[in-house]
Amino acid sequence: MSASPSRLTFRQPSVIPGFGLTLGLTLTWLGLIVLLPLSALFIKTSELSLERFITIVTATRTLHALQVSFGLAFGAALINMVFGAIVVWVLVRYDFPGKKIVDALIDIPFALPTAVAGIALTSLYAENGWVGSLLAPLGIQVSFTPLGILVALVFIGLPFVVRTVQPVLADLDQELEDAAASLGATRTQALVRVVLPSVWPALLTGFALAFARAVGEYGSVIFIAGNLPGVSEIAPLLIVIRLEEFRYADATAIATVMLVASFVLLLIINRLQRWAELRGSKHG
Repeated sequence: MSASPSRLTFRQPSVIPGFGLTLGLTLTWLGLIVLLPLSALFIKTSELSLERFITIVTATRTLHALQVSFGLAFGAALINMVFGAIVVWVLVRYDFPGKKIVDALIDIPFALPTAVAGIALTSLYAENGWVGSLLAPLGIQVSFTPLGILVALVFIGLPFVVRTVQPVLADLDQELEDAAASLGATRTQALVRVVLPSVWPALLTGFALAFARAVGEYGSVIFIAGNLPGVSEIAPLLIVIRLEEFRYADATAIATVMLVASFVLLLIINRLQRWAELRGSKHG
């Protein structure tokens, strides 16, 4: 008599009980906190006809607000990925006076209320501010322009890159670089071929987190942006304006577009991150 087929499982056996209970609590909690609000958004949007939905999201003011939000968020995330990597390199590989203070300063955007950050940046980069007064003679205006939005998004996004990459670089064995140097590699070749492949997935993760944070940023941006329609108006502000005008359908339509676009971009970034991890493991 043939043996009965083994039962299909989707988890590794564990001596610690409670998998079913903890999985149920996890799914319930995620459903209440994440899926339920998102479902409500899509249900509200489904009340619109397709023609009405397209009319709302293709309006000139809406398209420009979406372009400002996603374009500047993407640019700020790129800037943070480059300069965040430099900051991480300095914090991990060098010892200098005040290192702990510098390391603590990285977390200030986490703790600082966004409205306070926006007021501080606006005062600093205004034409009569400390930095703005130096840039004004050069014809560079930061406050109340899209450039000001970029500055605010870089400010709030930097910690995400630094804190994501820092533990990965700290765990990277420096002997690998010494081995590459002993084989004749220059410092640049060791950096590109040894260090960068190891931290690249973490860099992509930091980029994704900074991008996601910047797309939905509101408090620190509205003070420095100027909020001029067609110039420096962000999509989250437009959603608030539509809600204040009791145009709930318009607000939910714009929010749905932001949600779907953000999800698609983050999915692409996560796939790139997975590809980088697989590629690194094959060459490791």
